[in-house]
Amino acid sequence: VAPTGTPTPSPQQEQTSNSALKKEPEAIRICNDRASVSILDCSSNSPTQHCRHCTSTHASHTTTMARVPKKKTDTAPPVDKLLKPAVGIALAMMAYYFMKGMGNEIPRIDVTDSLALREVFFGEGASGKDYAVLCHPEAKDGSVGIPVSSVFQDSSDDGSAPAEYVLMDCDYVLPDSGKSIYDKFKLNKKKRPTVFVSGKVGPPKQVPEKHLKTGAMLTKLLKQMLEPHAAKIEKTKELKEKCLNKDVCALLLKGGKPEPYVKHAMANLLGKYPNVQFASVDSSVLFLVNLEEHLPEYVSGEHRFVVFKKVSGGLSAGDNDTKAEGRLKTSILPLDADGVSFSSMDALVGDAVKGKNLKKIATLPSIKTRTKKLEETERQKRDRKKDQARRKTQDDQKPPQETFSANDGSKEGRRLERERRRAEHNSQHNVKPKTPEELAEMERQRRQRMEEESAKWNIGVEDEEGAPADDWQEDDSDGEYVDDEEEEDDDDVMDLD
Repeated sequence: VAPTGTPTPSPQQEQTSNSALKKEPEAIRICNDRASVSILDCSSNSPTQHCRHCTSTHASHTTTMARVPKKKTDTAPPVDKLLKPAVGIALAMMAYYFMKGMGNEIPRIDVTDSLALREVFFGEGASGKDYAVLCHPEAKDGSVGIPVSSVFQDSSDDGSAPAEYVLMDCDYVLPDSGKSIYDKFKLNKKKRPTVFVSGKVGPPKQVPEKHLKTGAMLTKLLKQMLEPHAAKIEKTKELKEKCLNKDVCALLLKGGKPEPYVKHAMANLLGKYPNVQFASVDSSVLFLVNLEEHLPEYVSGEHRFVVFKKVSGGLSAGDNDTKAEGRLKTSILPLDADGVSFSSMDALVGDAVKGKNLKKIATLPSIKTRTKKLEETERQKRDRKKDQARRKTQDDQKPPQETFSANDGSKEGRRLERERRRAEHNSQHNVKPKTPEELAEMERQRRQRMEEESAKWNIGVEDEEGAPADDWQEDDSDGEYVDDEEEEDDDDVMDLD
């Protein structure tokens, strides 16, 4: 019986649905079991489509629930087939490390060769190398000997440090001095491994023990010591030792954190001028007394540059073996332009090396902490210097008559009058100023004439009998020289009183 409101199917529809149900009995059963759909529900509203949908759903479920066939697992290869490749890899690795050890074997310096020793110690050879030397005793009587320090070996294998790694027997006694290498260069034998740096960089200098913990630490120290770099200055002592005492020193006064182009320019200058010492100081925190007035005024963020060239003297006070060098004197060549660049700094360093436009300074610069008081003092010095230059320019521009009218009887007025008269005389008589060589020759001739005249009047006085006047006798009693004849003449003098 159809539900209320549902149209009664015609006989043709019932026949069609019955035939469809007969053809798909399994689909109808599944629909009844899974979706609780009766035969009448399937036949009431498009039963054919509904039953086909159920049939397709059943087919998909049937495919999903099918048994998956087991995969065939591969069996492991036998051990004898893996043994040969493993042995080959092991032999290749052993050969590689053996050849690596053969290639990185550290050479040993022959201590009996004096030329080789002088090259290693002082860099006197043509190679001009820097050396990293490990004090390592040489094996005797065919024994294996002490193994090379792993720290030194690792640093040598790295190969990035600009030094030649060598071994040396530092117990060897040098024939010239009768001292061992340890004693000659004051090397501490107790600090192991004993490593020192020498060659072009200077006499042997021992590496501190704190840098000998790993090969990487030793390599880093050697790069800092041997690669060219700008010295960082924070104290007056460092300024004198690292800069002013050098033949030529270029100092960068940083007004803040340097930009990348400034670092690149300094790196290029280091490579172009290997014999010039470069240094830097943070002028935003530190103040250079006796130097700031010669440079452009400090502006935050602006960098300044100056080159020093040593004139004479040094820092050595002298001892029993050496003499004192005298007071250190230097000259400067500042960069007057605002800001720095590679071209301007390059030209300035080149002029300083050639000795152009240098100016001597009376007092060496010193470093202090930048304060407002120091800045005000420096500003006053700068103003006085500008006033002096302005007055000098005004005096040079004045005509001679106006200059002479300033003669008011004072010392300065009389000096100006003498200069005016001297200039007029030279211009009227075409007198050229004498050169220093001519003045020196005139002084020499004047002294020669004085000596000749003095020789004419220095004639020895003789007495009546022809005896020279310098015939003196020494009185043993009081140690004075007395003339016997003078004593006799004193007795003949009449006392008029």
